[in-house]
Amino acid sequence: MQRLSLAAVLVAVTVITGCRSMDIEDFEGRAPKLVLEEFFAGQTKAWGIFEDRFGNLRRQFTVDIEGTWDGQTLTLIEDFFYADGEIDQRIWTLTKTGENTYEGSADDVTGVARGQTAGNAFTWSYNLDLQVGERTWNVHFEDWMFLQDDGTMVNRAYVSKWGFQVGSATIFFQKDGLADSQQSGIRHQRAAE
Repeated sequence: MQRLSLAAVLVAVTVITGCRSMDIEDFEGRAPKLVLEEFFAGQTKAWGIFEDRFGNLRRQFTVDIEGTWDGQTLTLIEDFFYADGEIDQRIWTLTKTGENTYEGSADDVTGVARGQTAGNAFTWSYNLDLQVGERTWNVHFEDWMFLQDDGTMVNRAYVSKWGFQVGSATIFFQKDGLADSQQSGIRHQRAAE
């Protein structure tokens, strides 16, 4: 009886973790249109958190991103600054393989990362060697990014190992200077009131 219960729980967990499956085509036609190489060209700032599978906040960070687009390849130099003082860098190389499709690589990514845009959304899937204390875990990332009307991009990344979700990240991206101009606009609006 106990074996049956354990098997039922494992099946239920697998079904629940496997049920989250948005389809990129569902976002076709949604505005504002996300053109990845245009959004990330130049300087971008990001703020993020990482939560474990229980919803406990594990890390907070900011990222300075420098992007260059040469007509075929988007290179992103990401400098991470963690709240605990750790500093890290990842350099992404994304190649446009079709009108809305991309492949990418980075030093800590195993295999090829693949992504696709539609409307205001971008989905991105890859395996990453993630440092956890003294150990390195190979985990799977499934990122979903959504461009908002004000130019902010919201990213939800789901992290799994052996098919089970082990955590998630929430990240907000803004073009450098956008936050300053928005704050300036708010100050002007308040002064006029």
